[in-house]
Amino acid sequence: MKKANNINPEEYDDGMLPEYDFKGKKGVRGKYYRSLQKGYTVHIHNEDGTTTIQHFGPTITLDTDVAAYFPDSESVNKALRTLILLVPDKKVGEKKAKYKVSKKPAKKIAAKK
Repeated sequence: MKKANNINPEEYDDGMLPEYDFKGKKGVRGKYYRSLQKGYTVHIHNEDGTTTIQHFGPTITLDTDVAAYFPDSESVNKALRTLILLVPDKKVGEKKAKYKVSKKPAKKIAAKK
């Protein structure tokens, strides 16, 4: 049997101030997720009047079994550069050559009786 809630909702103090009113509002899950995946730019305005611009590229997440072999981003980049050297010259976005292999029909051999 379920216990009855003995706390009066009017007397319950959740720590929220009265000016925080969330009635009728609904949160959005993953609101900034897509923009973080694409990358973003931060403009930092310094006290001397200059502006520093920093661009953060897209976020890449490694699976846990792969991340066990790479302690930091430098080791991942080094491994990928080594793999790039092994691949023949191919431009990004270049399509693979389509080779058509035609199979010759198998010769029918009549069985001798």
